[in-house]
Amino acid sequence: MISSLILKILNIYKFFDRSFSIKNKTQKEANKIQLELLKDLVSKSKNTRFGSDHNFRSINNYLEYKEKVPVRDYENIKEYIELVRNDGNNILWPGKPLYFAKTSGTTSGTKYIPITKESLKNQINSASYLLLSYLNEKKSLKAIGGKVMFISGSPNLDEKNNIKIGRLSGIVNYHEPSYLKHKILPSKETNSIEDWEEKINKIVDETIGQDLRILGGIPPWVQMYFDVLTKRTGKKVKDVFPNLELLCHGGVNFEPYKKNLFDSIGKKINTLETFPASEGFFAYQNSTNDDSLILQINSGIFYEFIELKNLSSKNPKRIMVGDVKLNKNYALVLSSDAGLWSYLIGDTIKFTSLNPLKIKVTGRTKQFISSFGEHVIVEEVEEALKKACEVFKETQIIEFTVGPRIKKSKGKSQHEWLIEFKKLPKNLNLFEKEIDLNLQRLNSYYEDLIKDGVLSTLKIKPLKRKSFINFMKSKGKLGGQNKVPRLSNDDNLINEIIKSQ
Repeated sequence: MISSLILKILNIYKFFDRSFSIKNKTQKEANKIQLELLKDLVSKSKNTRFGSDHNFRSINNYLEYKEKVPVRDYENIKEYIELVRNDGNNILWPGKPLYFAKTSGTTSGTKYIPITKESLKNQINSASYLLLSYLNEKKSLKAIGGKVMFISGSPNLDEKNNIKIGRLSGIVNYHEPSYLKHKILPSKETNSIEDWEEKINKIVDETIGQDLRILGGIPPWVQMYFDVLTKRTGKKVKDVFPNLELLCHGGVNFEPYKKNLFDSIGKKINTLETFPASEGFFAYQNSTNDDSLILQINSGIFYEFIELKNLSSKNPKRIMVGDVKLNKNYALVLSSDAGLWSYLIGDTIKFTSLNPLKIKVTGRTKQFISSFGEHVIVEEVEEALKKACEVFKETQIIEFTVGPRIKKSKGKSQHEWLIEFKKLPKNLNLFEKEIDLNLQRLNSYYEDLIKDGVLSTLKIKPLKRKSFINFMKSKGKLGGQNKVPRLSNDDNLINEIIKSQ
């Protein structure tokens, strides 16, 4: 019986493998698939309001598409979104979306991202494909022999003009794979609790005594769950859930949280990274032996890439997957069967492999420090910290953020690192110096500013425990898909966090 079940699962895996056409595709093959996809997206949308406004009927190739469809952020597509929200039909995509995924914006406030019947399949199938590829790699169904839990936002939905509105993580709760239906934790009742601390405590109540084998979520919120669980039981996670074997994570770089999470578990377990967003499920880690993510090239999303260094120019060069290079930072731009067109999602990536196309998420387009011309990005501060922690092995970090501390009178300006430690380094001054030297090696502009005496070396301010939780709570952003910003280009964020201690 078990062997026949394994065969059934692996046959499902092979179906997904064929339908997504991603495994072992060369860069040239991927580019051809993407061109066909763009042609299909444009053809299907030629009679929409957006298609009419941008003369989709006359588009025959990528060059013509680029000429007619400029890159847009949310502010510049918002007028079309609002038409859809106000009962518009055939605006961005034929018909109406099934859902709007509600997500936090910055200047635009709350953003409403359409999810259509077609794009929902991408979200659901990609998540299934992640799990099925893991089962295929391990040639075992042990991971789904027990319970599976995803720590996510509330599934409670609002509705306007017959379109349901909610958080992405809540929306996908209504579309669980059939083979996991009776294995999913927590209960819908618990998952619907809006207060995050109350919800985590209730999840702990429900999960103690269960045979949990797969756990997923954004790392800081998984850690929060572990903290409550271990405090309640007095045990390491491995002693509460001896069969827990897989942690799926996304939303933030795993590295700063890994040591603390494994310490809470009491051992290392398999981990897989995902790259989902309200706009689509873009990539996932398809092997526990390779921490890069395979790009979904045939799942309703057409990708364009802009080198990050050129993003602020008037007409930045846009390229397809066929022209990308290894280890360059690109801003990710997408057009999709959700009705998004050359939409700048705000994430940055780099390619670690071209055959097949594999990526790593490197940061956000709007998270950087360049108050003095250094243009330090998220990837650089996370790498600088990671290397310092490899030297100061005793150090355990709960959360951190970095901002500029601009001196208006005496003294030089510098970067200020707010770090909440679980375990402090033995020598904080040497730890600071190690991070600073690492950052200088990674960013030549920062190095020049230090050597020329424009900036002082960075300063770490250790924070009290729960400082970041208190800050996120004060903003109404505790839990769910919310994350602490890693970088800011002024001192407003670091001042607010310090005050919330």
